[in-house]
Amino acid sequence: MNKKLQVVLVALVALLLGFSGPAMAKKQVPKVDNFIYFIDHSSSMAFSYKGQRYVQFGGVSKIMMAKSLARELNKMTPELGYKAGLYTFAPYKEYAAMAPYKQATMAAAVEKINTDYTVYGRMTPMGKGLEDLDKLPVSTLSGKTGVFIFSDGDSNCGVDPVAVAQSLKAKYGDNLCFYVVDLSDNKHGQQVLKAIAALGKCNCIELGEELLRNEAAREKFLECALYEWIEDEIVVFRSIYFDFDKYNIKPEFVPVLEEGTAIIKSKTGMKVILEGHTDSIGSEQYNMKLGQRRADSVKAFFVKKGIDASRIETISFGESDPVATNKTAQGRALNRRCVIKFKSM
Repeated sequence: MNKKLQVVLVALVALLLGFSGPAMAKKQVPKVDNFIYFIDHSSSMAFSYKGQRYVQFGGVSKIMMAKSLARELNKMTPELGYKAGLYTFAPYKEYAAMAPYKQATMAAAVEKINTDYTVYGRMTPMGKGLEDLDKLPVSTLSGKTGVFIFSDGDSNCGVDPVAVAQSLKAKYGDNLCFYVVDLSDNKHGQQVLKAIAALGKCNCIELGEELLRNEAAREKFLECALYEWIEDEIVVFRSIYFDFDKYNIKPEFVPVLEEGTAIIKSKTGMKVILEGHTDSIGSEQYNMKLGQRRADSVKAFFVKKGIDASRIETISFGESDPVATNKTAQGRALNRRCVIKFKSM
């Protein structure tokens, strides 16, 4: 093939590859503004679960299971900007005040929960616990609040917990959701917890033993409670290409970057993703660094043109994501590229 014709064909393929439609990626967005771990610390929780010592479910008592559950759920909870706190009821106690959620902060609070206490003289006033929750912190919060209730559902004194939960739902509507971690081991406790979970559309319920046994169940429960996945549109704008072992921007691609600059400036809610790529010549480690240098050179161009650096993300794929064969010079030329993508912030 004529060398000049080869160059024209490579340029034509590069032009065709430079434009593509939107790519869909998923991201997590919060369903609530706040969430609370509310753990039953009453006398019934000090007894073994279903009359047996299920060590595989977190220990020899229901309060140990609750602590293990809080620990495991916290490990899988994404930090999406909500506030969070940890409280117990029967007796009511604050272990972590409401504050911007951090896994490490919640983990430290969970470890403070006392699981070694005597049953004598201790009651199970679940309804009173829910009343206390309304006084502080729920009444002080704005937006939507989810309450994880870790309980066996037993209540042997005070007001009816289901009636209190009903009054809370009447007061706050769908701005208050109950996420019930069911540790019941008798019919009465099971009925109480199911009744609370049935009070609104945003509520969730799952057996504690299933959550401890099954990571997929924990993930599903957290998705029901705290977040949802949405499609995040990423638009591939163009690609620019580099000479072998080079990362300087070639003059013929300056108009492409000028066009990109104009688009970015006109859309202030847009984020830029720059992906650096190489051909397969050289070591994998070297090519990762070269790909990064290519992405960084495009970033430097945009920043020099007045684009805020915080809006630009650079990633190197090195030689790992070719768009053409590396067995020919033409294919390698297409792989030496920086892909420019736009997404909403």
